[in-house]
Amino acid sequence: MSETVATPIYLFMAAFYVTIGCWKGFAFLREPTLTLALIAGSFFVGGLNYIEASPAGYRRMGEAFDQPWIATLPIYLCILTCFAIDHILTLIWVPTHPEEPRRTRRTIAAWTVGYTVAAVIMTVMFLGAHLTGPAEPLKFNTAQADEPRVLVFLGVFLSALACATVGTWRRSRRAKLEDEQMQHAMRWFGTSMAVTAGYVVCSAPAVVAAAAGHHQLDGVGVLGSVFGVVGCLLTGYGMSGAAATAWLRERRDIAVLQPLWDLVVASVDKNLSFGSSGARPNRTVNVRWTLHRRIIEILDGIRALQKWVSDEPAQVVKALHDKCLEDESTRTKFAIPKGGLPQHDLEALATAAVLQHAVVRLQEARTRSVADAEPAPPVSRGPAAAMPGNKTAAALERARLVRVARSLSHPLVDASLLIVHTARRADQSPHTVARVQ
Repeated sequence: MSETVATPIYLFMAAFYVTIGCWKGFAFLREPTLTLALIAGSFFVGGLNYIEASPAGYRRMGEAFDQPWIATLPIYLCILTCFAIDHILTLIWVPTHPEEPRRTRRTIAAWTVGYTVAAVIMTVMFLGAHLTGPAEPLKFNTAQADEPRVLVFLGVFLSALACATVGTWRRSRRAKLEDEQMQHAMRWFGTSMAVTAGYVVCSAPAVVAAAAGHHQLDGVGVLGSVFGVVGCLLTGYGMSGAAATAWLRERRDIAVLQPLWDLVVASVDKNLSFGSSGARPNRTVNVRWTLHRRIIEILDGIRALQKWVSDEPAQVVKALHDKCLEDESTRTKFAIPKGGLPQHDLEALATAAVLQHAVVRLQEARTRSVADAEPAPPVSRGPAAAMPGNKTAAALERARLVRVARSLSHPLVDASLLIVHTARRADQSPHTVARVQ
């Protein structure tokens, strides 16, 4: 990797790391935890490291201190700090003895002391070394390998880095977490450590060869920085990719739920809305809060519609669905798969039909009501009709409502509503209409 190419790449990596650090930092401010503090700190240190490690930053620091190679020390200490934190994080997430917290704490403390001692030895060795020649930012390992103190400095650094990357990789591979997003993050996190270990694999033989006076492997040593960059990209994804994916899903679900919100909140009672009734939800800041608020408002709207609910649309949807299973042309017309719809999708269609029918009944009653009087719901001859899915567990409501929102414009729902409305106008049972070819 040439210096011309390295500078923009390293500055991009600095921006990438600082961005993730800010994201995790804001998350820490909302919910202060040790792991979020460590993650945010790791990314901020990594961003600083890439600024210093870029050839431009490296040379500027050398000029500022009038010591061409001085930037190497803070760079390598930053690298060690980042990967030490990563190792500590995996010890927290995947403890060796989860049933013995005290033993886990002792393990974490031992590794923390070990990395601290390594950093102290590196600092003493580097400051005591006699460094000569003009700075070559990407070639310190091989350019100064003939200096004994530098050899100790590099030996301690590469050993500590190998322990951090390989240890993190092995522990990440063993992770069996119940949280799917966390498991996904750990898998990528482990992969990133395996790739970053390539830096050690490339650098160690190059340093040994250079110390013996052979510089044929200098290029291999420089190649190690490529493994470092790729590994850090994967680390960034491992630490934030699952969260970013969840954030994107939340933004998507807010948009998907909008027609359902318009139906059961804006069309029923605008006082159910927490914010301005005409404003679109913010899908950039506080996305999770916005999504949860939308779900609560929709559920409130559905409850407000309960007294206007009739089970006729749901029965017609099911009757039409059964007809689709018997008749190929009808199945094709309504885009129903051969084996029929899964139960949860059929329930979503029934719910969408019931809600739209209930809103129509409410609006018709409001049209007939006098002045601002609240319209009275129709008198039921039997027990109140149950809303499909009304016993859904809270943890599953988001997925259910998203399915309902996507079902609002389904052909089967449109057809069932047409049948119900036609039957009402003709004063006949919708079940007889549903059987009409």
